Amino acid sequence: MSSSSRPVPLARFAWLSIAAAVTTIGMKTVAYLLTGSVGLLSDALESIVNLVAAVLTLLMLNVAARPEDEEHAYGYGKAEYFASGAEGALILLAAVAIGWTSAGRLLAPRPIEQAGLGLVVSTGASLVNLAVARVLLAAGRRHRSIALEADAHHLLTDVWTSVAVLVGIGAVALSGWQRLDPIIALLVAANIVWTGVRILRRSAVGLLDRALPAPEQEALRSVLARRGAPVQFHALRTRQAGPRRFVELHVLVPGDWSVTRGHALLEEIEQEIRDVVPQCKVTTHLEPLEDPTSWQDVGLDRAAPADPAAPHTGAAR
Repeated sequence: MSSSSRPVPLARFAWLSIAAAVTTIGMKTVAYLLTGSVGLLSDALESIVNLVAAVLTLLMLNVAARPEDEEHAYGYGKAEYFASGAEGALILLAAVAIGWTSAGRLLAPRPIEQAGLGLVVSTGASLVNLAVARVLLAAGRRHRSIALEADAHHLLTDVWTSVAVLVGIGAVALSGWQRLDPIIALLVAANIVWTGVRILRRSAVGLLDRALPAPEQEALRSVLARRGAPVQFHALRTRQAGPRRFVELHVLVPGDWSVTRGHALLEEIEQEIRDVVPQCKVTTHLEPLEDPTSWQDVGLDRAAPADPAAPHTGAAR
């Protein structure tokens, strides 16, 4: 038997990210045109990437929110990993573009103009990104959305990038060393590469049906530990797909129990698991303790007959 709770629609947060990206693109472009700073140009380019990533996030969040159907019986939650993976790839492309532009400016430096006004405009754009990133990060963690968390970390990277660029412009204005601006832009590109690689890695791991995080596994085990003899458990497996959690386990009871009694026990266990693991789909399978074949399904694939007298508690995977 199985049970579930559906994830909360999250598209509204993606629209917030899109609005922030459009706003900051305009502000940073104005700042670049005023100053001629390649650092601010790199900032504007990354904001364009932010916009593309936010649109992809919106599309994938809408897909992930679809209910399960005949062809996708486990839902569409993994669509979020495609959004975060695409965002990681776009970040890497932006880093290449920034590095290319900065290298040219390093060889042929240009003076920065109207640095004060450019700093004011760029600072305003950074504050917009910071505010939106905090909202997205809180929503992503609350609703367990990897797509929103990736978008938030991208915006936070943009904020720190902007801080570095602003420091560079100020340093150039004070020192007069024009090559300091493209050098800082190159450092920004390196930081962006690191962020992109981390996002790509997390997306790839999510597509591999990784087990639930340790705190959730511990909460799950505590639920099962409260059930004493004669009830036993094994074949416990967990995985996550975007905000959804999946828990599967076999429950072993005495063979002389009635179907009604066994069913009531499974309903209680499933509800207790849902209480400690939100947005969780629980699938349980009832088996008699005395039947030797009940002990052959501990692993993912049926194993050779095992000794039914041996203790089997299972392990979350």
